[in-house]
Amino acid sequence: MAAQKSAHAAFCVKEAEETLAALRAALEKAGITLPSLGLDPVGLAREAPCPLIELGRCSVETAARLAAVLR
Repeated sequence: MAAQKSAHAAFCVKEAEETLAALRAALEKAGITLPSLGLDPVGLAREAPCPLIELGRCSVETAARLAAVLR
């Protein structure tokens, strides 16, 4: 059972890392950089990691550009 949980946790972290990379690439293609973009360390520190992607803080200009792209 422990090995199964460990494999699931590794899958979740890998999936989060791949999603983060894809999001970063898509934002870069749109000319947008979120300086604090990364995996939330609190979610990774749990016994059974449940990663969250931290979008972080950005300038008003960056937020406006992001909103424009999403419209």
